[in-house]
Amino acid sequence: MTRKKALVVRGGWEGHQPVKATELFLPFLEGNGYDVRIEESPEVYADTAEMAATDLVVQCVTMSEITYEQVAGLSAAVEAGTGFTGWHGGIADSFRASSDYLHLVGGQFATHPGKEPCERRGGADDNFLPHTVRITDLGREHPVTAGVENFELYTEQYWVLHDDLIDVLATTTHPAQPWQPWQRPVTSPAVWTRQWGAGRVVVTTPGHDLDVLENPSVRTVIERGMLWATRTASAS
Repeated sequence: MTRKKALVVRGGWEGHQPVKATELFLPFLEGNGYDVRIEESPEVYADTAEMAATDLVVQCVTMSEITYEQVAGLSAAVEAGTGFTGWHGGIADSFRASSDYLHLVGGQFATHPGKEPCERRGGADDNFLPHTVRITDLGREHPVTAGVENFELYTEQYWVLHDDLIDVLATTTHPAQPWQPWQRPVTSPAVWTRQWGAGRVVVTTPGHDLDVLENPSVRTVIERGMLWATRTASAS
């Protein structure tokens, strides 16, 4: 059986622990028949031959920068069938200045609402809120999320700006709190897929730290997303 080729691209803001976070999933990839290459920057995206030979890209690069040639290479590879997936800021808050990247992914981190101001102490958990991730009707039938029940998290709750080309498998709702400027609850996608040419994109927004990534529901969705996004026979 031919082994698949996975490219793990990591870097950017260290607060999301890109090395430790991606290394959580290396045994899963290798155990499922992938040869894994690791790169510490998006420079590889401009390598046309390497990208054409890649079946799956797993990206964990928060913020950072990308060149026109790099994002064009990534987009062309996905359009030709390479899968693209990631979690949290490593995919939904990458390369903020690149509209072409945002167009590929279909959703962009806007904020993670915080606690009531009087409860904030200046630490990372000022932005940790209890919230529910709810599987949509589509998600209950989709291979990435089928059988996963609604689950609770205490971590950053991503507010995402998105377009209508994504297929939403799970959502989370931000309540309207007295100290916040919005006047009604706002529902954001928490897990989505996107068909881009022959390629599949899967985005999972939970994943701020290792504890969240090790949550059984979050990990299941991310790992299934890797398998589902991988280049299909029809895209070979």
